[in-house]
Amino acid sequence: MSEKNDYDVIVIGGGPGGYPTAIRAAQLGMTTLCIDGWVNKDGSPSFGGTCLNAGCIPSKALLESSELYHRAQHELHLHGIGVGKLDLDIGRMQARKQAVSRANAGGVKLLFQANRVTGMHGHGRLLGNGQVGFMALDGTQERTFSAKHIIIATGSAPVELTSLAPFDGKQVVDSWGALDFEVVPKRLGIIGSGIIGIELGSVWSRLGAQTVIFEALPDFLPAVDKQIASEALRAFAKQGLDVRLGSEVVDVKVNKKGVSVQSNVGGQNTSESFDKLIVAVGRRPYTDGLDCSAAGVEIDVRGFVKIDANYRTTAKGVYAVGDVTGGAMLAHKAIEEGVVLAEQLAGQKSEVNYQAVPSVIYTAPELAWVGLTEEQARQAGHEVKVGTSSFLANGRARAMEQAVGTVKIISDAKSDRILGVHMIGPYVSELLAEAVLALEFAATSADIQLTMHAHPTLSETLHEAALAVDGHAIHSANKPTRKSE
Repeated sequence: MSEKNDYDVIVIGGGPGGYPTAIRAAQLGMTTLCIDGWVNKDGSPSFGGTCLNAGCIPSKALLESSELYHRAQHELHLHGIGVGKLDLDIGRMQARKQAVSRANAGGVKLLFQANRVTGMHGHGRLLGNGQVGFMALDGTQERTFSAKHIIIATGSAPVELTSLAPFDGKQVVDSWGALDFEVVPKRLGIIGSGIIGIELGSVWSRLGAQTVIFEALPDFLPAVDKQIASEALRAFAKQGLDVRLGSEVVDVKVNKKGVSVQSNVGGQNTSESFDKLIVAVGRRPYTDGLDCSAAGVEIDVRGFVKIDANYRTTAKGVYAVGDVTGGAMLAHKAIEEGVVLAEQLAGQKSEVNYQAVPSVIYTAPELAWVGLTEEQARQAGHEVKVGTSSFLANGRARAMEQAVGTVKIISDAKSDRILGVHMIGPYVSELLAEAVLALEFAATSADIQLTMHAHPTLSETLHEAALAVDGHAIHSANKPTRKSE
């Protein structure tokens, strides 16, 4: 039976791209429906997508727990705190992770209620002519809804190496499966040294797994400034993470004992066994079951939904935001795109500054960056000047027993405008907002130099790096500014 219900906006997808879009649209006076098909492993439906249920939030919960365990083992005695024999209860750790995740996901439903968004669990597909087909999760209820604006926000899914290492959910797993281990693997293999691979490797390495990360590319974290990435690689190696660059996995075999992995480095093949293998080679746009062609929505050769600068697809009245459109696959980018689109639909002039998108890796030490690397700035034709400062000189970091890492600021030598900030160190994810704000307001290194920073705080290292751009650092050694020839 077909039932017609008119909305101003229908959002397909309730993750970080979808639910903020729906909320902002409703705040702006548009009647809004959000359809989401996420189902947890226990069969429970949930808003929040990968981020809240199987990505950002649960991974940060495990990263926090594993870091506390690591500190109890290696750091607390330095504070004069004895903890005796440590007990690792993975079941309890996993239960806490689940509780944190469910609390955040449950909050979306409350936000929908507060903002008068209609949220429905089920699958949405494009029917064309402003219509969306809805199928309930149990497959028993078919309905058709119409709207003036339809927004695709279906996100992304892990890339599966189907011919090499297909997921079996037990020994060869994706990022979601890697968050649900009930026992710490003795030996853990990971394909891919990107953000997901490094974070997951860090979790299980801290908890005792001998961890090997295979990376086919010769460079480590190519999106990060080379100086900072090199420091990160040294720090992870010191912690026991075995990151093998230029190592291509050529064969994977699952057997009763575990997973046999054959890799090639410089033409030499090596084989070794692992209890578990995580495949973390990236994510693909998720358009499964959307029937984009029915509505005239074009998909590019990589599977992403084609959009213009205002998130319009090739079909009238149909838009798309977030991972499904390509670019940096980050929850906060998807959120901002959804909010901006809702405001544009309401007639406001709103846009995303893609030159100021922050990125973070939540290891310890953390990595955080925004804007250009030194290499990118030079390639773009800038004459650059660079300032760095080490957390070794930071009193707060020393008091925390975390005096490791560096803040690096890249500025244009002629205008002094900040082009990029790249950091490794304690809680640099929390320092990053100042750097993003600097890029957003086209700030100069002098602007940060003239801004008073509280003492003692970690943020002083950012201040020192800004001073170092012009050779004025007070609490750290001044190094000559590197400029383009």
